[in-house]
Amino acid sequence: MAALADPLRLTIIRKLLLESDEYDHTCGWFGFDRPKSSLTHHFKALREAGLIRQRQYGLERRSRVRVEDLNQRFPGLLDLVTNWQPVEPVR
Repeated sequence: MAALADPLRLTIIRKLLLESDEYDHTCGWFGFDRPKSSLTHHFKALREAGLIRQRQYGLERRSRVRVEDLNQRFPGLLDLVTNWQPVEPVR
């Protein structure tokens, strides 16, 4: 769960839970003012922690939260993430 200690990663998971349908969105959809290499690092950390799955579509990777797996292993965690509000907007 160390992957969720970073506010940007927590925001990514929250946004995927609240606003995403399946594998619809690339990292550019999130609208973060960060270099692509930085976002790639954060998505890799989330993927390696088992929080998201990604599918390759050409040159793009599209992500989704592993809801079923996480609910089974950590009941209530995704509810906490969904209800979390950042103190400062993540850019």
